[in-house]
Amino acid sequence: MTVTTTTLTPAQARLTANYRNLALWTAQGWLAMFFVAAGYAKITEPMVNLVTLLSWPATADVAFVRALGLFEIVLAVGVLTPLASWRLGRPVLLASAAGLLALEAVMMGVHLLGADWGLAGVNAVLLALTAPVLWFRRG
Repeated sequence: MTVTTTTLTPAQARLTANYRNLALWTAQGWLAMFFVAAGYAKITEPMVNLVTLLSWPATADVAFVRALGLFEIVLAVGVLTPLASWRLGRPVLLASAAGLLALEAVMMGVHLLGADWGLAGVNAVLLALTAPVLWFRRG
């Protein structure tokens, strides 16, 4: 077995870093849009509509559903805080991405237990978007 290594030129390394940065910001934007919309729906929609769309709110207290919606919005905004200041916003981004990962994993379990396969799949996609953001933004 032959192992080869490739050394990137400084220009290639910068280009690779720029593409990764663009991909991460795109993922952060998508995550923020999704969770602001999901949180807003949980805060403003009547419970009857939420139960029809998600089914799990039927077993939860209204205050819990509303608080979860607010939590989702806070985490979504936290993912975008580096836009204001990288130095101050990066720790908030990392905490928000970790919070979203935990939330997505728990909700994927809830949806799997409730046999909501489509919603579990959505959470799997959200996990796949959030994990690289947390991983590559940490260093």
